[in-house]
Amino acid sequence: MRGILLALACLTAATAFADEGMWTFDNFPSSAVTQRFGTEITPAWLDHVRLSTVRLTNCTASFVSPEGLMLTNHHCVETCLAELSTKDESLVELGFDAANRGAELRCATQLADVLVGTENVTDSIAKATVGMNDTAANDARKRTLTSLEQACEQASFKAKTGKLRCQVVTLYQGGQYFLYKYKRYEDVRLVFSPEADIASFGGDPDNFQFPRWSLDFSILRAYENGKPAVTPNYLQIDFDGPAAGQLVFVPGHPGSTARLQTRAQLAFSRDLPLPITLMRAAELRGRLIQFGSVNPANERIVQAPLNSLQNAIKVRRKELDALNDDTLLNGKTEAEEKLRASAHLGGKDPWHEIERATARERALYLDYVFLESGAGFNSGLFRDARLLVRGADERAKRNIDRLREFTDAALPAIQRELYAHVPVYPELEVLTLSFSLERMREWLGPDHPMIRKLLSKESPTTLATRLIAETKLDAADLRKKMWLGGKAAVSASLDPMVAIARAVDTDARAIRKRYEDEVEAPIAASAERIATARFNVYGTKVYPDATFTLRLNYGTVAGWVENGTAVEPFTHLGRAFERATGASPFNIPASWMKVRDQLNMQTPFCISTDNDIVGGNSGSPLIDAQGRIVGLMFDGNIHSVAGHYWFNAANNRAIALHPAIIREALDKVYRTKTLLNELNAK
Repeated sequence: MRGILLALACLTAATAFADEGMWTFDNFPSSAVTQRFGTEITPAWLDHVRLSTVRLTNCTASFVSPEGLMLTNHHCVETCLAELSTKDESLVELGFDAANRGAELRCATQLADVLVGTENVTDSIAKATVGMNDTAANDARKRTLTSLEQACEQASFKAKTGKLRCQVVTLYQGGQYFLYKYKRYEDVRLVFSPEADIASFGGDPDNFQFPRWSLDFSILRAYENGKPAVTPNYLQIDFDGPAAGQLVFVPGHPGSTARLQTRAQLAFSRDLPLPITLMRAAELRGRLIQFGSVNPANERIVQAPLNSLQNAIKVRRKELDALNDDTLLNGKTEAEEKLRASAHLGGKDPWHEIERATARERALYLDYVFLESGAGFNSGLFRDARLLVRGADERAKRNIDRLREFTDAALPAIQRELYAHVPVYPELEVLTLSFSLERMREWLGPDHPMIRKLLSKESPTTLATRLIAETKLDAADLRKKMWLGGKAAVSASLDPMVAIARAVDTDARAIRKRYEDEVEAPIAASAERIATARFNVYGTKVYPDATFTLRLNYGTVAGWVENGTAVEPFTHLGRAFERATGASPFNIPASWMKVRDQLNMQTPFCISTDNDIVGGNSGSPLIDAQGRIVGLMFDGNIHSVAGHYWFNAANNRAIALHPAIIREALDKVYRTKTLLNELNAK
């Protein structure tokens, strides 16, 4: 319960309990680590680790050689593998091993960012919004964020150091704002990836479980100007790995948490988004499984999206379980009452204001999620069409007046997505689009204006089939031409998918505006007041919620007790062969079976630690006090899913791949001597 209380911001002036906390690098509790473990964490150590840690578009990675080599998870490169695959040959299934650097394949939509600097801009945001009502302040805040990012990127462009990617990060629910400055690598190439059968051994049944035997790693390389990037800051791998009880750290980019949200916000998530998402996702999973069972080609096509969906279902299910645990919500109520009593707030009660805003959110939710969030239009081709339609409208405006996702800072990533030559499978597009249209009609009702506009003469399946058959947006060259043509090209387009995106956009923008004014704005204003109160009482001894920005956590190699039985923190290779059935998801590839007699069955495979991580930390290095990689984070146990809302030190465990099994695989199975030598480089 002690870890839970800290996550609820109900701590005293003491340091964090257990190993909880996704700390920003500028506020890492180094003194607490020294006091507890006798290990000194210096500014130089922090800088080296920060500059060696990489944010991918969907995960974390780390540099592991001075020539841009990056270590991450297999599931983090699954999209890249799928984009490089065909119906007849799946690199997800077969794996990939570049024979030499010339054979390394570019990942069309992958990016790699390294945090090179930060700047506290909280005062600038406060000055821009002082004296305004909630709605005006919300709009002014967004304009200021864009202005700060624009000025940062323009200044870096003029500097000799090269252009930076700048992003204003909101911390503590608006209590702080930091300008994060990234060096970006736009050329990311695939170097090595094992077969899916061993990379995700155990599949969905073993997902979020421990013991584990998943070889969940892949290797990428960052390039600059057509050559391997020069990366003097990198992490050396200690292939011997850690010992039980050893102090370890996880630098990475945890995606999001809701530990500082109010009880009203958590109750809203419990009552609407999670149940509705689970119902839709469970049915879609069944349709994807059926689709994949038709023939081997369909199975290859659906493999990556199905893996992602199954993972999401398990996450959302356990999050819902957490929110139905009275301990969490009762603890949240206690924390709020304690902070109220200590903060001496004047004026309107911010918790009550958030409760009122979530009541409005309940009324707006279905329209917002289906129309604006796109749940009613589950199609990659529709997403491209919306980018083209909105991009044309937004780019005609001043940068500070645009929607935040279309600012100058965001445009390069959009262009990269639109210009990418990636495979499009019409049969899968029809399945997902028709399904989402059906669910939109079900949830919004047949008399909803948007349903009448789209489905008065066609069924969801008929409309989806026609749109996918007639659109030409599967051609990257056409998408590029239309993007470059701007408003004139988009307005003149007769493409049916573009026409649908235009038809939806007015209503979608309208519900977005209502949501921003009636929900987002009052919540942002009240959350800032709560954050101020929290700072006044606790200072910065509370860590901020995760925001897919760089954090550092410390912990130890540790198991736990499950129903009275001790779970040891290490697994070994031999048990994987004992569990193998010869059929997926418990199939060991032929490449491994051929060399089985040469393998050391005592090789450590996976590690359990009590580090505090969530999604987005996938691919994070597990490092020791010397900054050496002693593991590769790839999952958590089933109890870790509740970590989105709280941290339970008793059983929340992170799972890492042991470096010894990486060496065993590269050396004896795949015989990638050159790659292994680069990883061993001093």
